[in-house]
Amino acid sequence: MKYGDLFRLDGQVALITGSSRGIGRATAEAMAAQGARVVISSRKADACEATARAIRDDGGEAIAVPCNISDKAQLEGLVDATLEEWGQIDILVCNAAVNPYFGPMSGLTDDAYEKTMNANVRSNIWLCNMVVPQMAERDGGSVIIISSVAGLKGTDKIGIYGITKAADAALTRNLAVEWGPKNVRVNCLAPSIIKTDMARALWENPEIYNAAIKNYPLRRIGEVQEVAGAAVFLASGAGKFTSGHTLVIDGGATISGEF
Repeated sequence: MKYGDLFRLDGQVALITGSSRGIGRATAEAMAAQGARVVISSRKADACEATARAIRDDGGEAIAVPCNISDKAQLEGLVDATLEEWGQIDILVCNAAVNPYFGPMSGLTDDAYEKTMNANVRSNIWLCNMVVPQMAERDGGSVIIISSVAGLKGTDKIGIYGITKAADAALTRNLAVEWGPKNVRVNCLAPSIIKTDMARALWENPEIYNAAIKNYPLRRIGEVQEVAGAAVFLASGAGKFTSGHTLVIDGGATISGEF
C-alpha cells in the first residue's frame, strides 16, 4: 500500500449508527471523504436523509436507513437494507447510545438501568453478531465501538452510563479475540467531553466547562472531527495491525490531575 493511500476507504461500505448528528455524522462525513459508501442511521428518518443528502451533495455516496437500536427487528432491517443496497459491510461503527439518568447510583431506577444497558451494550452485541460473520466470510473488516472516558473513571453523576461504556470496551476485547483469526479487527474509541448536542449542557455551562478543562492539558474540549479522524484511522489500512484496543481521545484528561 502506498503511503498516500493509507487512510483511503475506496470501495468499502460503512454502516454507522447514530450518524445523523454529532460524532456519528462527523465520522460518516470523514469516511465518505475517504471514498467509503456510508449508511446513515438514527431514529429520525428526516434527520438521516438530510445528512445523507449533504454527503451526496458533497460528492460522496450515502443512503439513509432509520433505526431504533433498542429494537432487534429494526437492527436486522438496517443490516438487510445495507446488504441489499451495496452487498457488503466492511466497516461497522456502533456509535448510537443513550444517557437517560444523571445522578448518583443510589437514585438509579430499574427503567433507567434497562434503557441504558439495552441501548449501549445489548444493541452493540446484536449488531456485531449480525454484521461480523459476513465480514469474516470475506476475510476482513473493521468494527469500531464508541465508548467513553466515563468507562475508565469513577463518577458521581453518570455512573450507569460509565458502566455501559466499560462493558463496551470489554466487548471490544472479546470480539477482537474471537474474530481476529478471520482478519476482523475490533477497536474502541473513548472520547471525553466532545462538542456535541448530547453534551451541550456540559460545554454551554461556563462553570461546568471551566471545571472540566482545568485538568485537560490542552485546556479545551474536543471537536467531533477529532474523533472522526481516529475512526478513519482504525477503519483504514493505517490501522490494519490494531485490534482489541481502546483509544482514548480526551486532550490528556485521564493522565492529568491534581495531587
